[in-house]
Amino acid sequence: MSILLTLRRIPRGRVATGVLAALFILLPIVATSQDTLAKKQKKRATSQATTTAKRDSTKKSLGGSTGPSAGEKHLAFRNMGSSLDSLWPPKMPTPLPGSILPAKRIVAFYGNPLSKRMGILGEFETDDMLSRLDREVAEWNRLDPQHPVQPALHLIAVVANPTPGRDGMYRTRMDSTLLEKVYGWAKRKNAIMFVDIQVGHSTVQKELPALERFLKRPEVHLGIDPEFSMKDGTRPGKKIGSYDAADINFASRYLAGLVDKYKLPPKVLVVHRFTKKGVTNASDIKLDARVQVVMDMDGFGPPWLKRDSYYAYVKKEPVQFAGWKQFTKARNDNPSTSREAILRLWPVPLYVQLQ
Repeated sequence: MSILLTLRRIPRGRVATGVLAALFILLPIVATSQDTLAKKQKKRATSQATTTAKRDSTKKSLGGSTGPSAGEKHLAFRNMGSSLDSLWPPKMPTPLPGSILPAKRIVAFYGNPLSKRMGILGEFETDDMLSRLDREVAEWNRLDPQHPVQPALHLIAVVANPTPGRDGMYRTRMDSTLLEKVYGWAKRKNAIMFVDIQVGHSTVQKELPALERFLKRPEVHLGIDPEFSMKDGTRPGKKIGSYDAADINFASRYLAGLVDKYKLPPKVLVVHRFTKKGVTNASDIKLDARVQVVMDMDGFGPPWLKRDSYYAYVKKEPVQFAGWKQFTKARNDNPSTSREAILRLWPVPLYVQLQ
């Protein structure tokens, strides 16, 4: 019996012990496939960043470059001679009252409480995890008091599966009890909450309505992960998926509709990205004052490689706001990129995610 089939027999609002045990087995498997896929970013990001840098006609004046030898003169940093600096900030709607960005910086703990391997959100006992969030917030506030931190918990609410399940969608929707639990943790710290979707063979269009009961709350925002959007029918974990601008625009319109329907402050939409094909036709993404779009550099590796990815997939293709994912394990980010180095990037990330 598949895990998805078991889930569908549980009454709404309850999670059975047997299903929890099964998910403890499933989620590490998915986490392992995520690690395997993400390792492929190194070759792609380096190639893309190098190609972009060669076309960056002004870089030689200050000696900026990309790659492992760039050091403190990486073109992802501000004022290193990159012509891409002038693209930021891009033209965007004037922020509406209640907008989080750009006045604040969002610092989010990411993961799923059912797995220690999918991120810091599930790695530690609840009180310990929330205390770590407090300390992280304090450090960012100390380094950049001009952008006071809005803490966040970023929950993977729809998890990609290596097996199809009864409906063949290769994804598991987390039970509402789990979402309510994380929402309660967020409320304890005056934090916002993100629900993140890995659609597998499903779509953004099919998954968002199932989350409306949470997204209609003013403290709940959305993340979408192209890595596990398998448009060609490939099993999640075999290759890296993608979203088109049309998918992102649908998510934005959906959120904007909720803002109007429920009289909410603007929503934040985080789009993860670490490959060129992860987001296609990015220039066609449409902005709306009711939704603030963050393009989040989602890759891992040593600092120079993460900067290469940031340069190639965020800085080169401006949308609205920029994000940076920081892994907390040495097996992913070794050495870790310092907060000070993140603040030297241009654009400066206003969404920082710790996994």
